[in-house]
Amino acid sequence: MTPQEFLDILSRAAMLKTTFRHCYTEEGRRESVAEHSWRIALMAMLLSGETEFQSIDMNKVIRMCLIHDLGEAFTGDIPTFEKTDADIKKEDALFFDWVGAFPEPQKREWLALLHEMERMETKEAKTYKALDKLEAVISHDESDIATWLPLEYDLQLTYGKEEVQFSQYLTALRKNIDEWTREKIKGSD
Repeated sequence: MTPQEFLDILSRAAMLKTTFRHCYTEEGRRESVAEHSWRIALMAMLLSGETEFQSIDMNKVIRMCLIHDLGEAFTGDIPTFEKTDADIKKEDALFFDWVGAFPEPQKREWLALLHEMERMETKEAKTYKALDKLEAVISHDESDIATWLPLEYDLQLTYGKEEVQFSQYLTALRKNIDEWTREKIKGSD
């Protein structure tokens, strides 16, 4: 990879720092996609010390977390409850085209990660996907409930439930998050 190719890739990825998500931070500022990706990578790193996750490649999970939303550098963030199949196809096509232009060996590594993430057959892919969903719920619980849309009161208690079922630890974590959500909703009445 030439220094210019390196800088070009970083410049495109930097767009995630100013691509905002639907969610707000505790301080009332819109959260960026980069912040979300960083935090799920941190979540993966925290899990690496847990017995249940010691048999999987957490370095790979962290890499998946870091790159999973880079397609949004082309399309922006579309909340899950508004994103259509056409939106997903467009984002994926732009992302895969971009990665397809990378030099080797980066292109090979990134495409392998993306295909593994798409298939969702490995514990690594399942872990990244569960963390992606959980982080969104945690971020909403941290934000002012006044920023929630009416549909999010139910969504907070269902989003990511299916994705954590493969893991005892993540299922238990989800239960704790649900308690937090219920308390937040109760406190807003």
